Amino acid sequence: MESKHPMRLKTISESHKLWGLPMPEHPLLSVIDYSLINHSLVDPSQPVILDYYAITIKRDLGVKMIYGQQSFDFDEGIMFFMAPNQVFRIEKEVKNTTGHSGWIVFIHPDFLWNTSLAKSIKKYDFFQYAMHEALFLSEKEEDIVGNIINSIQQEYHSNIDSYSQNIIISQLETLLGYSERFYQRQFITRKIDNHKVLEKLEDLLDDYFNNNSLPEKGLPSVKFVAQQLNVSTSYLSGLLKHLTGQSTQQHIQNMVIKKAKEKLTITDLSVAEIAYELGFEHPQSFNKLFKIKTKLSPLEFRASFN
Repeated sequence: MESKHPMRLKTISESHKLWGLPMPEHPLLSVIDYSLINHSLVDPSQPVILDYYAITIKRDLGVKMIYGQQSFDFDEGIMFFMAPNQVFRIEKEVKNTTGHSGWIVFIHPDFLWNTSLAKSIKKYDFFQYAMHEALFLSEKEEDIVGNIINSIQQEYHSNIDSYSQNIIISQLETLLGYSERFYQRQFITRKIDNHKVLEKLEDLLDDYFNNNSLPEKGLPSVKFVAQQLNVSTSYLSGLLKHLTGQSTQQHIQNMVIKKAKEKLTITDLSVAEIAYELGFEHPQSFNKLFKIKTKLSPLEFRASFN
């Protein structure tokens, strides 16, 4: 079946109309009770692109969502974040959909204009995370998030005045700050799963660098590694930083140096030949990286073994 072209929703009002909701009280901000959404109005095969941010907490939805090429069943308290221009769709109902609960906060970038959050919102990596990297909330965490969203909703329903924007921005910053804390908690509490990712990374790099096609393929990119591990680049980098203190790129470089040391020690290959075998187009780039990492040139390192 031919996939449909994504529907782009440029305004928050268009989302309200699509889901059978009353028009928003503010054109650039909306707080939606998920139980009020009419899913029967949504074409399950229609992907959607939003031109605004979405922060969602959902529980017992009974629907399957597709986001970032991943599917997820929302049967527990889950929070996820979407930045403008990301694609998602509701795939299908998977069980009785009564009792949906949760919230969606839509924030148009224009609402953030000339505020502290306009630039700082881009520092939160979780807006780039894929769906299967959503934030799983404990009951206590869900209560904290719910209280903040209730505060935003109360202000949203109040008469808009010159203080409204600053108050809501402050509440959004608090919400994002807690979300960042909860993601770090998730990194810690899911140690087994996280270390499995690290093990898979090490196996992936071993296989890649032991393959004789490195000269044709070149060095692995961060994007390639993340795709092979089925996570987003930003999530992988955040996870590795938490586990090892190093980024994905640093892990790739470490493998380069490891393999280079082996070849410099046990073979008679020239530095240029080693650089080529490790996927470098130019030996100078290899020499520079090796010296940065070891404080020695490749030839100085080889000489130290003679």
